[in-house]
Amino acid sequence: MTFTEWLEIVASWIWGPWLILLLVGTGSWLTLRLRFVQIRGFFHSIRCISGVYDDPQEKGDITHYQALAAALSATIGTGNIAGVATAIAAGGPGAVFWMWITALVGMATKFTCCSLAVQYRDVHEDGSASGGPMYYLEKGFRPAWLLLSGGSNHVVRWGYGLGFLFAFFALLASFGIGNMVQSNSVVGGLRFILPTSISEPSFPFLGMDIHYLNLSVGIVLSILVALVILGGIKRIGRVASKVVPIMCCIYMLGALIVLIGHIQQIPFAFFLIFKHAFTPTAPVAGFAGCALSATIRYGVARGVFSNEAGLGSAPMAHAAAKTNQPIREGYVAMLGPFIDTIVVCTMTALIIIVTGAWESGLNGADLSCLAFRTGLGWGHWIVSLGLIFFAYSTILSWCYYGDRCAEYLFGTWAVIPYRWLYSLAVILGSVGALKVIWTLADIFNGLMALPNLIALLALSGWVKKAMKTYDSSFR
Repeated sequence: MTFTEWLEIVASWIWGPWLILLLVGTGSWLTLRLRFVQIRGFFHSIRCISGVYDDPQEKGDITHYQALAAALSATIGTGNIAGVATAIAAGGPGAVFWMWITALVGMATKFTCCSLAVQYRDVHEDGSASGGPMYYLEKGFRPAWLLLSGGSNHVVRWGYGLGFLFAFFALLASFGIGNMVQSNSVVGGLRFILPTSISEPSFPFLGMDIHYLNLSVGIVLSILVALVILGGIKRIGRVASKVVPIMCCIYMLGALIVLIGHIQQIPFAFFLIFKHAFTPTAPVAGFAGCALSATIRYGVARGVFSNEAGLGSAPMAHAAAKTNQPIREGYVAMLGPFIDTIVVCTMTALIIIVTGAWESGLNGADLSCLAFRTGLGWGHWIVSLGLIFFAYSTILSWCYYGDRCAEYLFGTWAVIPYRWLYSLAVILGSVGALKVIWTLADIFNGLMALPNLIALLALSGWVKKAMKTYDSSFR
């Protein structure tokens, strides 16, 4: 058995029915317990990011909008372009439906974990903040069965142990989902627009053929990443708040042009999505068909990869927001899955279906590129630029997530070495094997989700009470 095959087995077990049920089940439970907060509080969320409640005197590093932009820059990336295509290629059109479900219940999940992140964050003497699941696990997690037995020391050890596990898995995940997957996608994006004569030349190294283009792009990207991340969250927030909206507008405008050109096929595309969400997809043309279990698995897995709801990554960015109201930041955060999955991912999915590209047998970014090029002659430029800019912004934000984990595990001295190591890993991702990198990303995503979901279930009672208090005062 090869290393790649072994990784596939591990990833399949981690993303088996039990984790899917836990992710969707936790989001569903939070939705019910918080009385459909994602619907009731949607317009208040928009009001929060408009700047109405911003107060520069409050503790934190960045504004509500910058916190959301930083979190979105980590989620709007290859998951919206290559991830959606991978879900459809492996799970059929019905996988899109399960991506929607993951996003809808994920809004309640994001609300909960980001409220907790502000409540239990550490505020330093200079006013900056560090937070995330490891902090609310350590400070807030209190298993009832241990409290009833009077084991206060065990309570602390359980909370710290789970916090340690989350930080460790998230640190590893930062090199996968946030780094190497993204740099690999940047190279893939350039291959769509550069001549073959430039992208093909290679040289042997340790038994591998390394393309000159991959290595060159990796080095340049590594330098560009280092220039930003060495400035910390404030610089990341400023860059993200400019790059993300511009690239989103360009991508969505191009997608709208394609969809308007195929407007008659859109109802049938929705029909396929709903039909195959509950029935196996039969083989058609270049599509080999798939079982219903594969549809659900890839829909949920790629949905989580896209919006990261339940993983516990976004709370680390939202914990840096300038606010003294934890619940307000929860309202801001829950817009993330809506923008990322319900809006951007749906547009990509519809284009892949209405153009018939999903039957081509292609996968990943190649499939998205074919769909855009079929619908719009120069559409592959949109995919290429989207991959490049989205991936770059994702790399920046995930570095912040990783250095928060490094600080928690090893202390403040580890932050700068981590950032340098992270910058160098960009080069490794640009020359690595795509399948191995994606599989590793899936494994680490699943592992970091477990401690976070335990915390959300245990601490949802505090969020419910705090939400009632906040709503009675500010809404």
